[in-house]
Amino acid sequence: MPSSLPPVFYHFFRTPLPYARTLSLQEQLHAIQLSQRRLGAHKDVLLLLEHRPVYTAGRRQNEASIRDDKLRLINIGADFINTQRGGELTYHGPGQIVGYPLLDLSRYSPAMGIRDYICRMQKILELHLSEGHGITPSPSEHTGVFLNPTTKIASIGVQVRHRLTTHGFSMNITSEPITWFNQIVACGLADVKAGSIEGVQGRPVSLKDEIPALVERFGKLYEREMVEMDPKNEGEIGQAILETEEDARRSGSWATEPIEAPIA
Repeated sequence: MPSSLPPVFYHFFRTPLPYARTLSLQEQLHAIQLSQRRLGAHKDVLLLLEHRPVYTAGRRQNEASIRDDKLRLINIGADFINTQRGGELTYHGPGQIVGYPLLDLSRYSPAMGIRDYICRMQKILELHLSEGHGITPSPSEHTGVFLNPTTKIASIGVQVRHRLTTHGFSMNITSEPITWFNQIVACGLADVKAGSIEGVQGRPVSLKDEIPALVERFGKLYEREMVEMDPKNEGEIGQAILETEEDARRSGSWATEPIEAPIA
């Protein structure tokens, strides 16, 4: 592991976060990193979390093309957010690990390209399945990780500005996300359904127990030391994280499954 590269500080949120608030957090941390980079004092961060039920559209989709889906999906109990990440319509919610790496790709020599960055991210997810659960991913021409040609278990959608990354990856751990995924054509793949580690194993799987191994593989693939963050000691970044956690605790309950439309 190159000694010249500083550690990545990671934080796992214990309460599912509203997507819009987390998007705001990423933008806030991106601005802090950009400002502190001028002084050579910025830190790289990995945020690990679950979201409250939410459908998100990618930057290639316009409002007119998703208007009907947006209204329908809000009515079944989920939020709906337009984003600037790559990819198309997808779902995030409890039972799914979401990872948002906020890394400065220019730290690497030469600077890490976007293709390399995404390939390493995909390898992390594949290794987590094969090494951690004995699940062999299926090769696919599409970005993301598949259990077989028609079952997707993990997605990737990133954004890079000024060599600083936002957005990231998601992986279905429990079976809870599946009924929500069944409401949409996820990632524009009409013949593909969602799968989960729990569904393959046929037994309950604890999401929080997946975090240590996922963090270890992240550090290995990006050649970085991983350090658990203490937000209370991390200045502006830590304060922003603590405020986001407090907002999540105040947000109350969320739908645990899609709300059925009333019969007319």
